[in-house]
Amino acid sequence: MNLAIPFPDLSPELFSIEIGPFAFALRWYALAYIAGLLIGLWLMRRALARPGLFPGAKAPFAPEQADELLTWSIIGVILGGRLGFVLFYQPDYYLAHPFEILKVWQGGMAFHGGLMGVVIAAWAFARKYQIPKLQLADLMTLATPPGLLLGRLANFINGELWGRPTDLPWGVIFPGIRAQECPGFASPCARHPSQLYEAGLEGLLLGLALLWLVYRRDALKTPGRLAGVFFLGYGLARFVVEFFRQADPQFITPDNPWGHVLGSAQIGITMGQALSLPMVALGLVLLLISRRASP
Repeated sequence: MNLAIPFPDLSPELFSIEIGPFAFALRWYALAYIAGLLIGLWLMRRALARPGLFPGAKAPFAPEQADELLTWSIIGVILGGRLGFVLFYQPDYYLAHPFEILKVWQGGMAFHGGLMGVVIAAWAFARKYQIPKLQLADLMTLATPPGLLLGRLANFINGELWGRPTDLPWGVIFPGIRAQECPGFASPCARHPSQLYEAGLEGLLLGLALLWLVYRRDALKTPGRLAGVFFLGYGLARFVVEFFRQADPQFITPDNPWGHVLGSAQIGITMGQALSLPMVALGLVLLLISRRASP
């Protein structure tokens, strides 16, 4: 445990301002959301400005329409992410305290729920403007990894969503009483920095792979291929990282220390893994569709 890395002296707030009874704080997590959406918008507009990337050298919609799509996506992320957290992770609590659902500022967002919200928003957007749905899906998945990368880095700065206890030399000693509850491990307890694992796999590696496919392999000319790679890649990455990530506390009991929701306490899968399996299946279906549709 002497080789463990102390948690760096990082504040969740970039800065705060107090004027009389009023206070405002800009948190890294909020900045990550904003920056991720803006970078994603830039990537999408950049691709749309190059019609040669698409089938028939024709972009599916104008670059200016991407701004409106961003608004629809933000609504989908917020509503879907919040409802996903409520339904997947704490349904009993929010059923007993329904007004707490509205308190988004207190935290509690689920990526899989946010993704579903964005899918619904994108479907409605495509239907309104008669945009090919698979081409829209490809563009939106191209824009997603920067937000995943920055969001997971913000999770690390916040000292949340940490991993399972470990004695590996890159284990991080996260602050807080809950982070130090590690039966069978010496104090101070070090944990896997699973937020950084996810940032590297779901954000950086997957994002670079999608850019390579677009600009070196003409993936956008085969609708559905890029979206298929994204869903497959994210689902597999999240499934693997869940082996090192601490399960949410509501799923952990003395008889189920790993928080498995399917299988047994010894051999099973977590909620994150259960929600990732449909993404893997969707990715394979999209790749199959794109393969059959390719000339």
